[in-house]
Amino acid sequence: MLKKLCEQHSTKFLLVSFTDLFGVVRSKLVPVSALEILTRNGASFAGFAAHFDLTPAHPDIVLHPDATTFIPLPWKPGVAWITGDLTMAGKLLEQSPRNRLRLQLEQERHHGRVLKTGVEAEFFLLSADGARIGDDQDSYTKPCYDQVALMRSYDVIGEICETIDQLGWQPYQNDHEDANGQFEINWTYSDALTTADRHTFFKFAAKSIAEKHRMKACFMPKPFENLTGSGCHIHCSVWSPSGDNLFVERDEEALLSNTGLHFAAGLLEHAPAICALTNPSVNSYKRLNANSTVSGATWVSQKLSWAGDNRTHAIRVPAHDRLEFRIPDGAANPYLLQLAVLAAGMSGIAHQTDPGPAEAPYFSTRFASHALPTSLFDALNHLAGDDIVRTYLGGALTDAIVNLRTGQWHDYMKSVSEWERSTTLDC
Repeated sequence: MLKKLCEQHSTKFLLVSFTDLFGVVRSKLVPVSALEILTRNGASFAGFAAHFDLTPAHPDIVLHPDATTFIPLPWKPGVAWITGDLTMAGKLLEQSPRNRLRLQLEQERHHGRVLKTGVEAEFFLLSADGARIGDDQDSYTKPCYDQVALMRSYDVIGEICETIDQLGWQPYQNDHEDANGQFEINWTYSDALTTADRHTFFKFAAKSIAEKHRMKACFMPKPFENLTGSGCHIHCSVWSPSGDNLFVERDEEALLSNTGLHFAAGLLEHAPAICALTNPSVNSYKRLNANSTVSGATWVSQKLSWAGDNRTHAIRVPAHDRLEFRIPDGAANPYLLQLAVLAAGMSGIAHQTDPGPAEAPYFSTRFASHALPTSLFDALNHLAGDDIVRTYLGGALTDAIVNLRTGQWHDYMKSVSEWERSTTLDC
């Protein structure tokens, strides 16, 4: 199959890729003349060179390409992107987010449940050096949906949209978001693994195409303290293998079926723990805990609650067939984002957890001390102490995340900011 795809698309090189725990995509450029060797042996990488909490003493990790993930690069004819399964010493690498997501989705399918998702990947278009907004005329106080600013960036946004349209993703809208220089491109939902693969490729495509236009596509949650941060809202529904949406309730007055409500409850109950996955950077908590922005809104809920078509809650139900989880941000590893939602939501279904009444804080009558984490360190402590989420992730993956992100937190705590100097230099 892979050979036929390469012939069909006149592929000269395969960009054989995997995503590590920090969401960094690692690749090798493999000539198609070596396709037989790649298919037989995979592509080897030194695992210590990536964020997997491995040492130089560990054996190589090996990427075995999955032909169903083959994506030709429209902006670079002759090159195709591909990912697949990672192994080490002949066994699936436990620290691989994609491996774990695929296995857990297969297990859920055995239980008659298929998670389908769509993501809203917000990003900034910045100057090539990342120092400022790429469009110096984009300075309107409330720039959301600004037609003129959107069209000034048409060359970049249009090319990104055309790229994913050529790939069959069915994009359906592009818009200028709530911050100056911030945009969003939406495409049709799919099963969670396909969405994760596409989300990964989308970030690569957006960055590559922006570079062509001497700009920088930035998915950082909060690059500017006075502007709205970049979220990554995720729309979720659970289906039967035969194609029935299990979130749809026959009673038209109900927002969601019991299955949908239980899924929402699982997200709310485990939100403090999965924040370490959905909001995985130090910078994430400057978006999550923002008090105000130039536009007057932060577009992220600080309350663990759910409601109908109301954007001030962590979970919004915009239609009777899905829910929107609004906590995640642009730093989320696409595979860990899906895995986090799967773990929390399916736990809610398994335990038939009650989300409580709409618009009421979830923990108000349960555990008053529970709320969204205020820092990455806080989130990591919640993750380490959540046995249910740990079971879905697996011990090796959970420990690797906690170890690596804790190290990142300690590095941050060693740094001294200009704010600290200006505020306390003369104390």
